Amino acid sequence: LTHAIEGYVTKGAWEMTDMFHLQAIKMIAKNLKDAVNGDMKAREEMANAQYIAGMGFSNVGLGVVHGMAHPLGAFYDTPHGVANAVLLPYVMEHNQDATGEKYREIARAMGVANVDNMSQEEYRRAAIEAVRALSRSVEIPQTLAEIGVKEEDLEELAKSAFCDVCTGGNPKDMTEESILGVYRWALKG
Repeated sequence: LTHAIEGYVTKGAWEMTDMFHLQAIKMIAKNLKDAVNGDMKAREEMANAQYIAGMGFSNVGLGVVHGMAHPLGAFYDTPHGVANAVLLPYVMEHNQDATGEKYREIARAMGVANVDNMSQEEYRRAAIEAVRALSRSVEIPQTLAEIGVKEEDLEELAKSAFCDVCTGGNPKDMTEESILGVYRWALKG
C-alpha cells in the first residue's frame, strides 16, 4: 500500500503511473485483510497488486515514508513492511497540503463512499483514516514506540532519512528537522 500511495503522490507521478497506483490501492484495500487471514485468492490478488504498484513506482520513485523506513530497518532490524505501514498515515498527514486532489482518489480507491460530496479537508482526512483503519484491521502497530524505537535515536534516524534516495521524491520538500518532527509524532501517536 505504501508503494502505491507514495508512487501516486510523488513529485514524478504522471497519468500512466497514476493508473497503476490507483488500481493497486483498490486491490489492496479489497484483499489485504483476507490475505492476512489466509485466503489464497486474496493472497494472489495481493501479489498482483504489489506487481502493479511496482510497475508504477519503479518509473517515478517513492517518498519520505520509505526514506524514514529504511533507517528503521538498519537501526532496529524492523521489517520493511511494518516500518512503512506504521509511518504511512503520519507522512500522509504531513504531506496532505502538497497533494492537490490526489487524496480524494486515494479515499475513493480505499472504498470511502461519497468522496465527491466532501470538502478537500474531509476527503484528505477520509483517505488517511481509511489507511489507518486498514492497518488496524491487520493488527499493524500504530506507533514507533510499539516497535521498539527509542526517542534518543530519532535525531540520528532523521539524519539518515534525510539522505535517503527516496526522500527527494516526497511531494512536500523535507528537511532533517521536518523528518525529525514526523518521527517524534509517530513515536507516540
